Amino acid sequence: MRSKTHQIQNETIWITGGSSGIGYALVERLAKHNKVIVSARNQSMLQEMANTIENVSFVVFDVADKTQIHRVTEELKQTTRHIDRAILNAGHCEYLDIDNPDWDIMERMIAVNYLGMVHSLQACLPLLKNASKPHLIGISSQVISAPFTQAEGYGASKAAIRYWLDALRVDLARFNIDVTSIMPGFVDTPLTQKNTFNMPFLMDSAQAADRIITAMADRCFSCSFPKRLSSMLWIARKMPRLWLQLQQSK
Repeated sequence: MRSKTHQIQNETIWITGGSSGIGYALVERLAKHNKVIVSARNQSMLQEMANTIENVSFVVFDVADKTQIHRVTEELKQTTRHIDRAILNAGHCEYLDIDNPDWDIMERMIAVNYLGMVHSLQACLPLLKNASKPHLIGISSQVISAPFTQAEGYGASKAAIRYWLDALRVDLARFNIDVTSIMPGFVDTPLTQKNTFNMPFLMDSAQAADRIITAMADRCFSCSFPKRLSSMLWIARKMPRLWLQLQQSK
């Protein structure tokens, strides 16, 4: 798929979770033609990005910590008068071992993946409203399309994101804010590199960033990739008993 990076230019773009993985790849591409504000928890990594990538500034933000929302909003306002596109990408993944369960992982993933996205929108919504053609992009996951072993917490948090974005599309329409939900498959990032199971159709973060940018340029409602995984999960939804058997055999 051909990237449409060149179609997104002269904009101010805020990216959360931008210090590694998909977020970092998005920063690298979009900063070529735009002003990019990147957020993450690690200030030293953000400072290094700002020093090495042109057109990049940063605002430190632990998205799970709602006490930081006011400070982040003020720092964003000091950096720009408006945000054309907000890419809410920050995420976390842990897996549930049902034989020795740590139930707290559910709270941790809801805190980062879902509530972290809520906190991020709270921080940037005033600046999105100031843009002439604002766009909100949220990163969900194809995991919501079928049940995967040990993914109870991760999948639930990503499903919450998908519904939240769909509902926001309705409520933000009167402010002319477009909303796009992105559902990647398996992407080679520091998070997925910890996985010990097979990840079908694994793609690198650069490929994923290109797909996301194309969806942004088209301002589509939703985008799932890669299509081969989407097709496989469609079959899983249509034949849930077979899918269960396959999951149990692993």
